[in-house]
Amino acid sequence: MDLTISLPPVGTSVQQPDVPGGADQQAMGVYLRVRPFSRQELCDDQDQDCVVIESSQTVTLNAPRGSATMKSSEKGVGTTAHRFSFSQIFGPETTQAELYENTVQSQMSDFLDGKNVLMFSYGVTNAGKTFTIQGTPEEPGILPRVLDATFHHIGGDQYEGMDLKPYLRNDAQCLNPEQVKQERSAKAAIFASVKEHCDPVQASGGSESSLSQPSVSCSHTVLGSHPAEAGSSQFALWVAFFEIYNECVYDLLQPALCSKFMRRPALRVREDSTGNAYVKGLRWVNIQNMGEACKLLQFGNKKRSAAATKMNQSSSRSHSIFTMKLLKIEGSAVRRMSEFSLCDLAGSERCNKTNTIGERLKEAGNINNSLLILGKCITALRNNQTDGTKSSYIPFRESKLTKLFQAFFCDSGRASMIVNINQCASTYDETLHVMKFSAVARQVITHKPLESLAPCLVGCDGKTLVRNGMIDNQPLDTYLLEEELLDEDEADFSLLPQNELVNMLESLRTKLLAERRRNLEQEIEIRKEMGDAMLQQLMESEELRRREVEELKEGYQEKLENTFEMYKEAIKAHAYQSAMNSLEDNYVHVDEFIAEQEKVEVLRHKVSELETSTRGVSAVPTVDRLCQTEASQTGWNSLRGNTHRKGLSLPRRHPSHPHKFSACRGGLSLPT
Repeated sequence: MDLTISLPPVGTSVQQPDVPGGADQQAMGVYLRVRPFSRQELCDDQDQDCVVIESSQTVTLNAPRGSATMKSSEKGVGTTAHRFSFSQIFGPETTQAELYENTVQSQMSDFLDGKNVLMFSYGVTNAGKTFTIQGTPEEPGILPRVLDATFHHIGGDQYEGMDLKPYLRNDAQCLNPEQVKQERSAKAAIFASVKEHCDPVQASGGSESSLSQPSVSCSHTVLGSHPAEAGSSQFALWVAFFEIYNECVYDLLQPALCSKFMRRPALRVREDSTGNAYVKGLRWVNIQNMGEACKLLQFGNKKRSAAATKMNQSSSRSHSIFTMKLLKIEGSAVRRMSEFSLCDLAGSERCNKTNTIGERLKEAGNINNSLLILGKCITALRNNQTDGTKSSYIPFRESKLTKLFQAFFCDSGRASMIVNINQCASTYDETLHVMKFSAVARQVITHKPLESLAPCLVGCDGKTLVRNGMIDNQPLDTYLLEEELLDEDEADFSLLPQNELVNMLESLRTKLLAERRRNLEQEIEIRKEMGDAMLQQLMESEELRRREVEELKEGYQEKLENTFEMYKEAIKAHAYQSAMNSLEDNYVHVDEFIAEQEKVEVLRHKVSELETSTRGVSAVPTVDRLCQTEASQTGWNSLRGNTHRKGLSLPRRHPSHPHKFSACRGGLSLPT
């Protein structure tokens, strides 16, 4: 993407706010770079004047239509316009050379003077962070220009040997010939795997450079400030390139794996004896010209984790860190070592806008989490500096990124930040969040970095080298503790007689045994006290648990009894309701019952008369008897039907003697 359009450049004067405390303290350098629109963004109507640059240090953000900020302001929450200030603002027309001259030149001076420097880019996805750090072959970014300025500073004072190498975080290691051979072989293997498509001027190395003339003049200016160092010292530049992907550290300069199915090994972040974090097992490569630097960048960028999302076709899915260590060598000793780290942070993103799923979603979560922890650290630093009475916890250890950056924020170096934003209306809310974070970082006070001390020189086995009773040209006594040094009165080297030596040995042996016995008795007492205390604690804990169990049992028993009583009451209520329903169904009024009894009496009387008349007549024709029987049967059935509807019963005829009746239900009976 071409950033050089025919608009006047932004002013190049950088002004730092006044900070109480003198020249040793200054606000953290926070620079803003605005990316120009692409053709597709202009076609999509993304240009809604969301970003307005008012001056070289002030910018205003205006909420576009449809953004969450605009919706909140319509409800009376917040405002639609926000103003921010920066160390310097670079508009869309700014070139790579102008950005380097006005942001990195002062940091380069500190780096070449022996101080530690960190510069990192921050912003949303597709904001131009990688372009700012690395650039393109046609428009090199900050990283190639820093390398070019470093080689111009070294000039002809290049240390050709590879026997002095960075070790841990701030130390140096002296390699033996076999280790030097291994270093050269590893370097050759990396360069052999890189295709020869660098610029011819870059590949030639030496003092030639493919960068623009402003960069060269800048580096010459820095070199000219130390004319005495040219002939008295030599310099060796070692670089490392690694990334933090899904909270795992991977070396980008490791040789290719034998199989595509093999996983690349993850490195661990450790701490040295002084508490400084470093990456264990990280490969350091010695480079001596821009051609080698170009090949290393190509080799590492091929292994970087990148993927296509909806908002960026080549989105960085990891934080990449390129670290340079410059060793100042005099003779066979390392007098000074400085560090320059350039970090290309992955962009924060919202998953609903980038349409990330699966592995991309996991990557976005880890990226946003590490950036969130970085924001917490910056905020805690600001709060601790503004309110001296409180000292809040700074969560450096919650992320590998912040753990490696801790030294630069804690007076062991100088940190600065380049904020990259785009002007698209669709990403306004994310851009506003980035600007608010930069406003907090702008208030962090950084102390002037001190010149690094001479690194401790260790051997190939990692142990401190001792040469002629000296460690790094310092007497060996300075590395001993006070109790390890003998006083002049105790240092008696006179030869004693043999019997006195034997007596002294026996006396010392007796004292040693007595001391061991005393220590053993003391250890037994301590163990006994600890055992008794532990037993007492266990008993108290057991008693507490027993009480809790009893309380639970009582509570459950009470609940069970209450439930049982509730069920009893429910059963009683149900039985009573059922009895009442049955009584209502079988209820007969007393008047109806008396009327039925009277009918029964009348029928009984008629039956008696019929029986009497039957006995008085000896011979009755068969037809008449049958008619009477049928009539009586019809009357009987009618009577039974009426009584049955009233809930009463009448006597039944006997099966064998139809003229006889059985006892009836309901307390009524008829004569047989």
